Amino acid sequence: MDSRTPQLSPGLYPIDTGMAELQRDGDASDGWLLKINGVQSSHIVLSDPLRLDFEYMRWIIALVEERFPPESTDRLRALHQGGGGCSMPRYLAVRYPHARQVVVELDGQLAEYVRSWFDLPKAPLLRLRVGEARAVTESLTPRTRDLIIRDVFSGSRTPHPLTTVEFTRASALLLDSGGLFVANIGSAPDQITAREEAAAIAEVFPYIGVVADPAMLKGRRYGNIIVAGSDSPLEGSAALRRRLLGGGLPAQFWDDAQARSWIGKAAPRHDPPGSPAPDPATP
Repeated sequence: MDSRTPQLSPGLYPIDTGMAELQRDGDASDGWLLKINGVQSSHIVLSDPLRLDFEYMRWIIALVEERFPPESTDRLRALHQGGGGCSMPRYLAVRYPHARQVVVELDGQLAEYVRSWFDLPKAPLLRLRVGEARAVTESLTPRTRDLIIRDVFSGSRTPHPLTTVEFTRASALLLDSGGLFVANIGSAPDQITAREEAAAIAEVFPYIGVVADPAMLKGRRYGNIIVAGSDSPLEGSAALRRRLLGGGLPAQFWDDAQARSWIGKAAPRHDPPGSPAPDPATP
């Protein structure tokens, strides 16, 4: 990455979908909090891409490094459905120096700001593609990704078209053997929508896993639940479980049987009747 520090200024910045806000992080001289329409989106420390202050991002990275150990992974082809400040792409660029990453961001003006603010790796290591996540996903070639991270929000919810069986299946078709799909789900205490979204992932992938803190799993608060899917088992090693217990908000890993038990009889989300079938094979 470029070692020069971009000149940033706190304040409000108009973007295509509303307003972005940059706030200084009092704990780091070059740390920044990015808000989108008043909602916290990303935290960046320019001098330390490996610092992830959002717990859910650390949980996702723990799953990724469990599946793809950096010390033995020569390449990693990643698709990020949702960009924000590109905290996780910056992290992966350091841990996997030969990774090829595509970040899909709906808001073109936000993408331009992020390029100039946060010292992103250059193409072809990291490409920012402006577009709607589902449309871009359905335009890509099958079996060309090892990792897909779905982290798209409008306010506190992921848009419905990105939570259905049909969209998840289009994503799964992009993954090579052993690939990993990881979704960040914003959940209310009743967990109704979280279980529906997880049920869609469980219908597509033969193996799933869930990560969240105990209070979330017990339905005691609003927060993040991470659901992963793959065509190979997500066993949750002892090392992964120990790692998830670290940090300010210890988390638990639920394997396939536990995750499906939690989903229970929740009905997976589908596209509305009559919606056009996706064509993921379109180049």
